[in-house]
Amino acid sequence: MKQAQQTNAVTTRPEGPMAHLKQQFKDALSSIEPGDDKTNAPEAHRLVRDALKADSKLAEYGVSPILIGSYKRNVSIRRIKDVDVFVRLPDVPSDVTSTDILDRFFKVLHAEFGTDADGHRRTKRQDRSLQVSFPEYDLYVDAVPTRPYGDGTWEIPQKGDENEWVRTNPDGLTELSSTMNADHDEYYVPTVKLLRQTRRALLGTKKPGGFFIEMAAYQAFDSGAVSGNDQAEYYVSALREVSKIIENFVTCGIAVTDPTLPGHTIHIRATDDELDTARTRFKDAATSAEAALAEEDAGKAALAFRKLLGKNGDGDTVFPMPPGFNEDGSKKASAISPGARVVPAGKRTFG
Repeated sequence: MKQAQQTNAVTTRPEGPMAHLKQQFKDALSSIEPGDDKTNAPEAHRLVRDALKADSKLAEYGVSPILIGSYKRNVSIRRIKDVDVFVRLPDVPSDVTSTDILDRFFKVLHAEFGTDADGHRRTKRQDRSLQVSFPEYDLYVDAVPTRPYGDGTWEIPQKGDENEWVRTNPDGLTELSSTMNADHDEYYVPTVKLLRQTRRALLGTKKPGGFFIEMAAYQAFDSGAVSGNDQAEYYVSALREVSKIIENFVTCGIAVTDPTLPGHTIHIRATDDELDTARTRFKDAATSAEAALAEEDAGKAALAFRKLLGKNGDGDTVFPMPPGFNEDGSKKASAISPGARVVPAGKRTFG
């Protein structure tokens, strides 16, 4: 009976023989939470939004910019380098091309923001958007022009075409993310943050980027394959499922679905070498995470999770060691485990 009770405790309590490290995961999430970016990002967005809304021609088109992207969905991690502004133009005439709109955006934003201290233009034209740099905040704002598609979704300029548009629905993704988070007792959003941080630790600046990992995570959650009783279990479960999705994408060509547009898939820009690297590293990471979760030694488990999560955007180690353990995962000399027979004073106790 005693053994049965012990087994039950392992499966229901967040702290048990397996290393769930509840407090350390909480601290890790705090470490990757955006800092000053929480103030700077919306301010940079406001400045770009106000410049666009002040233009008379864009006003005729009903210009209405909103914040989108990982920051809007609360899944961004420290540090935020870019902020996405979805510039809705509900009244733009059908004969106004995407090139016309991008030209207008450049004219307006360049006039407003000019050059930086080194004489470089702060506004840069891209395939689908205008990027405005904010050196004082060390971030960029991408202003994406959009026109109505006709069913509540929108279209943005297609890469490389003078007047081709591609359908998108970022508002829908924000709503879906919020619903998924509620359905999983508020574990979805922090798990996505941890997966984005893992991608950064494993791949750095190489592709695929954080959005692809987020969409793979959403697909994994939506399939019902991700579950857990605490953050450690959710992270390990999601990491394994995401690694499978990446494996299927790279080796079998099975695309990641776009949850906001039925029948559509996510497109990414990554080389074959980058994709193969992502496949291998995420697969190894999932195996390492599963072993860490099952590890009875909290120090060894924490060391594994620390390697998986790396350092945040400020260069600080994300996952802390639990009390009583050195930075290399070994137990401190003065640390006494529960049930230990030797205490610092030299007396012997027996449990």
